[in-house]
Amino acid sequence: MELPDAVTTAVETIRDSAGVERVYGEPIERDDRTVVPVARVAYGFGGGFGEGSSSGVNGDSEDAPAEHGSGGGGGGGVVAKPIGALEITDENTRFVRVDDRQRLLGAVVLGVTVGWLLGTMSD
Repeated sequence: MELPDAVTTAVETIRDSAGVERVYGEPIERDDRTVVPVARVAYGFGGGFGEGSSSGVNGDSEDAPAEHGSGGGGGGGVVAKPIGALEITDENTRFVRVDDRQRLLGAVVLGVTVGWLLGTMSD
């Protein structure tokens, strides 16, 4: 079974964009160091298709409605999340991870505050 042109084009576009240049950003040079941004990139793709039939209620084609059918569908997506950077100097190369602890702490404080407010409102 051949894929429709739209599905083939979508698959090719996602495949072509899944290169290493999506994970490592353009190097940034400053003073005596080079910094290369690093991200986690995830791709997803799904599709479907369908057909119709002309069998009737009792399996007879005589009481069947007119033949018809259809199908299609597809979708895809990409998520990129920065995870750190490579710092390159003449002395060494090291990976510096992005620290998400501040965002996590903010979410915990927000959750506790909302919980406290809801608790005081129900009294």
